[in-house]
Amino acid sequence: MNSRLASEIFWLSLEHVELVAITIVVAAAIGLPAGVALARRVSIRRWVMSIANLAQTVPSLALFGFLLPLPFLGGIGKRTAIIALCLYALLPILRNTLTGILGVDAAVRESAVAMGMTERQVLWQVELPLAVPSIVAGLRIATVTTIGTATIAAAIGGGGLGVFIFRGIAMVDTPTILAGAVPAAMMALVADEGLEWIERKLSPG
Repeated sequence: MNSRLASEIFWLSLEHVELVAITIVVAAAIGLPAGVALARRVSIRRWVMSIANLAQTVPSLALFGFLLPLPFLGGIGKRTAIIALCLYALLPILRNTLTGILGVDAAVRESAVAMGMTERQVLWQVELPLAVPSIVAGLRIATVTTIGTATIAAAIGGGGLGVFIFRGIAMVDTPTILAGAVPAAMMALVADEGLEWIERKLSPG
């Protein structure tokens, strides 16, 4: 591997990490509060989850294509890619946050209320700490999935390791495809192992 190729792999890997990091931060900022809110609003829970599920059924390349012509949201570049990636990352974070909070034993919640805790105190001191393993599992799924899906961002000028993959496909050149696919796969494995370790540490027992 020549120094020029190694340098390009390095910088595109950093760009890929940036795409994934921004996506997960934004998706978590939306999904975590939304999951908490849905745990207390049964009437709209089904509808919100149905919409989130619907976003997952749209093929990623098609979703990028749908977003391109939209004013303010669309266009060529990272912004459109991040919006599309957030839509895919949102469901596992939202679902696992909701599952974690709803999974708290009702007796534990009732005991906290009986001790005089307010609704806010019950959330922050009882429900969220017990739901943390489930929330981390959602973040893990979202992160690993986003690393793979982010390779398609190169199709709309989003950059990242997908640049090598699309270039290799255009050139019918396997080594160029692997220059993008292998680092992305390694990145996903590292993220999966790291977040799985955190999930195990936070799980009861």
